[in-house]
Amino acid sequence: MASTTGTVSSSGSYNFKVVLLGEGCVGKTSVVLRYVEDKFNDKHVTTLHASFLNKKLNIGGKRVNLSIWDTAGQERFHALGPIYYRMSNGAVLLYDITDEDSFQKVKNWVKELKKMLGSDICLTIAGNKVDLEKQRTVAVEEAEEYANTVGAKHFHTSAKMNRGIEELFLELSQRMMERAQVQENERASSLGRAGSTRRNVVVVEDEEDEAAQTKSSCCGVAS
Repeated sequence: MASTTGTVSSSGSYNFKVVLLGEGCVGKTSVVLRYVEDKFNDKHVTTLHASFLNKKLNIGGKRVNLSIWDTAGQERFHALGPIYYRMSNGAVLLYDITDEDSFQKVKNWVKELKKMLGSDICLTIAGNKVDLEKQRTVAVEEAEEYANTVGAKHFHTSAKMNRGIEELFLELSQRMMERAQVQENERASSLGRAGSTRRNVVVVEDEEDEAAQTKSSCCGVAS
């Protein structure tokens, strides 16, 4: 199982990898371009394989560097998924609120992520294209209830209206920071315990060596 520990530098900055997953045409590229570059293109652009963009944040005085991977949603590229989402700290699973099938496919992605990365990865599920609310086919209650059952946060987004996207990535970043700090503390504690054990072993060995030397010296005098 791949590790999903985010890196924390000595200066206190965080580096995270976030992957966007979902069917083709749900708006993954539009969401990430709106977030990183504040751009929106009405024309659909098909992502081939994957691309990534970087975003720098300042949260509570801490610097956060996000590497956001935008993956292809077409069925023929699904086998490449693990190549792009391994070592991810967070995942945004997008569905189109007007496409029930795209929501059902999100459930498959969640199962795969949990199988490959365990429970360490922070999950966010987003119902995109809320500018098409009148055409909604995915019930809000159903989507939010499902997100709760898998430990994910749920957001409603629209790249066209620039709605919910900043909030989504901010909340996800905060969760990744909290998880990274917990993991860092656990690692430091583990190293501390290991160091203490090693020191105790050295002390015991020194005492045994000293006792052996003393015995040898005494015997030498006696003879």
